[in-house]
Amino acid sequence: MKLKKLLTVVMAVVLVLTAFAACSKGGKENVTKTVSDADYVTEKGTLVVGITDYAPMDYKEKGSDEWTGFDAELARAVADKMGVKVEFVVIEWDNKFLELNTKSIDCVWNGMTITDEVKKNTSVSNAYARNRQVVVMKNDKAKNIKSVEDLSGLKFAVENGSSGQAAAEDNKLEATAVSTQADTLLEVKSGSVDAAIIDSTMADAMTGEGTDYADLGVAIVLQEEQYGIGFRKGSDLTEKVNGYLDELKADGTLQSLSEKYTVEIME
Repeated sequence: MKLKKLLTVVMAVVLVLTAFAACSKGGKENVTKTVSDADYVTEKGTLVVGITDYAPMDYKEKGSDEWTGFDAELARAVADKMGVKVEFVVIEWDNKFLELNTKSIDCVWNGMTITDEVKKNTSVSNAYARNRQVVVMKNDKAKNIKSVEDLSGLKFAVENGSSGQAAAEDNKLEATAVSTQADTLLEVKSGSVDAAIIDSTMADAMTGEGTDYADLGVAIVLQEEQYGIGFRKGSDLTEKVNGYLDELKADGTLQSLSEKYTVEIME
């Protein structure tokens, strides 16, 4: 009887150990390895950047298929430090957060104003450039605008989902949303609207003497802003890119791009 009881105890111990091993093995198989955003980008070898056609930040020279501009060159400089290539993907600006969260892109990097909405929906980088929301209209009309009150009754074009659209709403201005900031200038030139609300960086690059919009100019500044780069919430790319931006500022790259594209960088 004692021998039989001993064998029973041994068998029970073996069964428990076997079950424990099976559970441990199964548990390991069911655990999904967490890959950081930085590792994800490094492993695929490409940083996918969401942009719009927006001079002087991201645009193509006539006859060229290559994206250039302040942000385009800066993105390539950061990618070089990461050891990856850059792929630029044109997005609908109003869908930028969806594109980011579904991993269609890895970041939004296109003269993006740091707003409460951007902070809520992305892990945003440190500010790297300054900007303003400005009213652009035909020069003969612009000279008559002295204050926001003078804009009452005018019709505006704004980019859908942009800070320009928000500025129009904040100032209770009648505005029509179009696909891109560049389209707002077409609307003003055609006469379908009185003015556009766009980034000063674009206004400086695309209006005035020597441009396709020589008869357009800035009438008034509505608000001061700062640009940042949007990554997925909780992304470790934010901290890494902040470090790379500091390095590019220290070695003079940012200053060189600032002078080349007439973009005011953060001090």
